[in-house]
Amino acid sequence: MPKIKAITFDLWDTILRDDSDEPKRKAAGRPTKKEERRELVHRFCSAHGQIAREVVNRVYDTADAAFNKVWKERHVTWTVRERLEIVIRGLGRDLPDIEFAELVRLHEEMELEFRPDVVPGAAEALKRLHETCRLGVISDAIFTPGRALRMILSDAGLLGYFELFFFSDETGRSKPDPLAFQHAIETFGIKPAELVHIGDREHNDIDGPHRAGARAVLCTAAIDRGSAGTRAEAVFGDYRELPDIIDSINR
Repeated sequence: MPKIKAITFDLWDTILRDDSDEPKRKAAGRPTKKEERRELVHRFCSAHGQIAREVVNRVYDTADAAFNKVWKERHVTWTVRERLEIVIRGLGRDLPDIEFAELVRLHEEMELEFRPDVVPGAAEALKRLHETCRLGVISDAIFTPGRALRMILSDAGLLGYFELFFFSDETGRSKPDPLAFQHAIETFGIKPAELVHIGDREHNDIDGPHRAGARAVLCTAAIDRGSAGTRAEAVFGDYRELPDIIDSINR
């Protein structure tokens, strides 16, 4: 097998710990992100006529369910603007453009106020791997778009390690669509087997690259979603192990 020339990483629960911002929000007396999103819609819509919070919750929950179905079955993640258009239409409202744009922005930048934590050891591993491999990010964007994720990576001192970014809100496709990994292969100008993808979800981060002819390593450093039955080439729960795993694959 050819040696690894490029490595792509998932972000959530691989480099950034998902929902690690929630305790920070709670300490600041703020609601959960889920609650605050619904509060925002209720506040913006209530400015144009009374509406029950329970109705907002119900319509928002329905839109979320539709988003999840399309994401998981069609490998498409609607943008926040698209999701909120569905919610607002479902509520029978029509917000002025400037207000709707602000509602979208507040959703998209929510995780810039309380930043997620970097998974322990990830920064050190990226620094070491960057010395010998080309690195990229392949990440689904659920609420926080690629532009905000780049800001989070930049402020954490990690952005400069990556030369490729494939965010689903920008490309229209999400993992495990092979297109995400084929894009990385073509951009790096390498053979499929010369790419290895690192991620925490078997369906997205292991099956996806395998379908594109690439290799995959399962990360359990933030959460173990079922490593016992993985088809990954390797598994690690401590980022200090990852450089040695790449060396082992190359041998």
